[in-house]
Amino acid sequence: MTIQSIILAGLDGDRSWRLADYVQRGGYEALKKILAQKMTPDEVIAELKKSSLRGRGGAGFPTGLKWSFMPKNYVGDKYVVCNTDEGEPGTFKDRDIMRYNPHMVIEGMIIAGYAMGAGTGYNYIHGEIFDLYLRFEEALEEARAAGFLGSDILGSGFSFNLHAHHGYGAYICGEETALLESIEGKKGQPRYKPPFPASFGLYGKPTTINNTETFAAVPWIINNGGEKYLEAGKPNNGGTKIFSVSGHVNRPGVYEVAMGTPFATLLEMCGGMRGGRKLKACIPGGSSAPVLPADIMMDCTLDYDSISKAGSMLGSGAVIIMDETVCMVKALERLSYFYHEESCGQCTPCREGTGWMYRVVHRIEHGLGRPEDLDLLTSVADNICGRTICALGDAAAFPVKSFVKHFRSEFEYHIENKKCLVPPDVQRSGSDFFVAGKN
Repeated sequence: MTIQSIILAGLDGDRSWRLADYVQRGGYEALKKILAQKMTPDEVIAELKKSSLRGRGGAGFPTGLKWSFMPKNYVGDKYVVCNTDEGEPGTFKDRDIMRYNPHMVIEGMIIAGYAMGAGTGYNYIHGEIFDLYLRFEEALEEARAAGFLGSDILGSGFSFNLHAHHGYGAYICGEETALLESIEGKKGQPRYKPPFPASFGLYGKPTTINNTETFAAVPWIINNGGEKYLEAGKPNNGGTKIFSVSGHVNRPGVYEVAMGTPFATLLEMCGGMRGGRKLKACIPGGSSAPVLPADIMMDCTLDYDSISKAGSMLGSGAVIIMDETVCMVKALERLSYFYHEESCGQCTPCREGTGWMYRVVHRIEHGLGRPEDLDLLTSVADNICGRTICALGDAAAFPVKSFVKHFRSEFEYHIENKKCLVPPDVQRSGSDFFVAGKN
């Protein structure tokens, strides 16, 4: 079954974000189907499990399985939370979903509330996209006025309220428990786990957090069936995936393709390499994913298993393309600075290690590197991985380890010759494609 677009399909209208346009495209039919047929929560979750929909925020955890973790017989409040805190460099897909198709996210969250017995939801929206926070608020008002939100939805007896929550631009709040802390009005720092949010989440109540794209996929699955969604992708990687492509391509932007699509096909959709230059490297899943050299990346298909086998992660689907003019040392310096600046400082390995790695890469880039620095970088990264409360430490370490592993000769050239291997007259900045949403 060949389906290239599900979430971004039909968004060529002038006002695709409005309720009328969404309803014309079949919007809220999935919710009506569930309520009219009196589908049980278990039946809804079963369709999600059949679909093999995996979390689109980066972790790739099976969505149906995650929903099944919510306690069924819990007496009291339960919450559904959408993570639209899109702050990772190179990642800008969720903001386009919010910009052009917010009602699909709303419908997905309502269905999630029904399936997990939650009466309230929150969409946590990144602080640097305030215009989309306002757009989502408008969509919520439309949904309430039409009877899709609030008490006794469509006369079914099911009630669900949904609120937008504006963040403040802190990258750490993309971590699910730091996000919960922020909603509660506290400093956005990750919690120790366990307990996990399904048992102790928002305000200490059972909570499920999913990414914007994940919720947006739910209505299609309910309307068409989990098996058809699975067929649209490949085994263990159901459906489509939205990729935000930035860097040295002719047409950077947001693309939705079937899971398992060859990377070479996506590169062709983007118009190929800018200026006819050669692909040098690619980060396939956002800046926290390990970089892959061109020869490995060109053999990959775009799904969790293939990218993992190649030594990286599909992550958020942020594909960062680097051509032969990129100085890999300068690129890593920019990334290392980002993670050093964004560390919340709660864990010693991350607080001290991210700064240490940045300073070492910085001195290599500026002609002060020492031969032992490369082994030092790997050692520091190894001592961060798996030793922090959240994954930011790993996110800082993975680029360092992979850049040094795959492009070690370039780092050695910097150290030995006190200059870059790429001639200055053709060199491009390492920062131009590491700014989220700027491409």
